[in-house]
Amino acid sequence: MTTVAQAISFASSHAEAPDDAMREIAAAIGDEPLAGAVVFCSHRFDRLALARAINLATEGTPVIGCTSSGELTRGGYDEGSLSLIGFPSSGFHFVSHCFDDIEAFDPIEAREAVRALAAVADRDSRRLGDAINHVALFLVDGLSHREELLTMTIQDALGDIPLIGGSSGDGLAFRETAIFEGGRFHRRAAVVAILSSPRPMHVFKAQHYQPGESKMVITGAIPHERVVTEINAEPAAQEYLRLAGHAGEALGVAFYAAHPPMVRAGGEYHVRSIQSANPDGSLTFYCAIDEGIVLTVGEPVDRIARMEALFGDIRERVGEVDRIIAFDCVLNRIDAEQRQLGSRVSALYGANRVIGFNTYGEQYHALHVNQTFSGLAIGK
Repeated sequence: MTTVAQAISFASSHAEAPDDAMREIAAAIGDEPLAGAVVFCSHRFDRLALARAINLATEGTPVIGCTSSGELTRGGYDEGSLSLIGFPSSGFHFVSHCFDDIEAFDPIEAREAVRALAAVADRDSRRLGDAINHVALFLVDGLSHREELLTMTIQDALGDIPLIGGSSGDGLAFRETAIFEGGRFHRRAAVVAILSSPRPMHVFKAQHYQPGESKMVITGAIPHERVVTEINAEPAAQEYLRLAGHAGEALGVAFYAAHPPMVRAGGEYHVRSIQSANPDGSLTFYCAIDEGIVLTVGEPVDRIARMEALFGDIRERVGEVDRIIAFDCVLNRIDAEQRQLGSRVSALYGANRVIGFNTYGEQYHALHVNQTFSGLAIGK
């Protein structure tokens, strides 16, 4: 007997009022029982009203989610929307745990909680079959400066279960991001959910930059604030602009997106994205940074060709794709638009069934990374 798998549900809405948006989404998704759901929402929504609307429309279904710096919906790049991904209970098991005060995050307690969660996922997903795959979806406050510690701790506790996720955003306001779990929005929080299924699932990470020739050494930093005060013993912003820029260019989000600093670690180069330049001449980063680190100014590669190759590799790994849940750095989106590639990237995303959100950073296994296109591909 051949069993036809129920497709992963997805719907989005641009309705102004949360109640209207969730009614549209609920009508589009229908009555198929869900093991769990994930929501991504524009920061424009009133969060108390949105939480009530989500709870009313998804009663009895565990839901996690976060605020975004843009959404990825059926047509690619989107904004100002609310979207919901639903995992049918016929093919999935879903269980989550919230860390609702990551300022007081205790790694020992966290490991115990995650191991207990993994044990529940292993036990309760057996109803789906003998060969079950597990992936951990991780969402964390994008203004917390705690991603590195949480990601390493949680992946360590998960063992062989791969972790993939993103840091919540609020457009580019950098004021208040939030995580949704347990029926409400939390500040300074994180949530991990273990998604289990007999279907093929593959986590991936890709970036659109390669190391260039320009090198710089961090000679002054305030690590706990992710602030760099000096590069090459010069004011950080001034020296970064000198090394990365050209005549007439000025620092700003588009500049940071086009000229990302990169660091070599574990035999690979990773982006260390800049969030902002400060009045005192320092630079604030999206990730952990410290004195003595050698950075290289990144240069763009052929994004479209790289993306086409990535999607080809994904299809080889999982077969026909149901959905790709993506965590795409907001700086990737800005750079694509600056290079007049936004519509081509959106078309690629739409053609390859990409959904998700634009982040303030991504998590891949035990790493907190920046300016990547990372995600979870789920086969049919």
